[in-house]
Amino acid sequence: MTDIDDAIPQTLEQWRYCIEHHCGIPLTKSFAEQRLRELTDSKNEHTRKFIESYGPQHHQRVLEWFGEVVEG
Repeated sequence: MTDIDDAIPQTLEQWRYCIEHHCGIPLTKSFAEQRLRELTDSKNEHTRKFIESYGPQHHQRVLEWFGEVVEG
């Protein structure tokens, strides 16, 4: 694993901690719904950059994690 891999959350728990504690963003249902709309829009520049930076596998994983927040 490289340093960049260590910085990218690999589990739901790591991701949730990163969002809530490192970024200081409350992981609410409405926030997750907004991010899902953006991250599923292939025409969205931020989505394209996200996939380019982190790869399609991590993009899919993040979609699943946001989906879990929405489903509660």
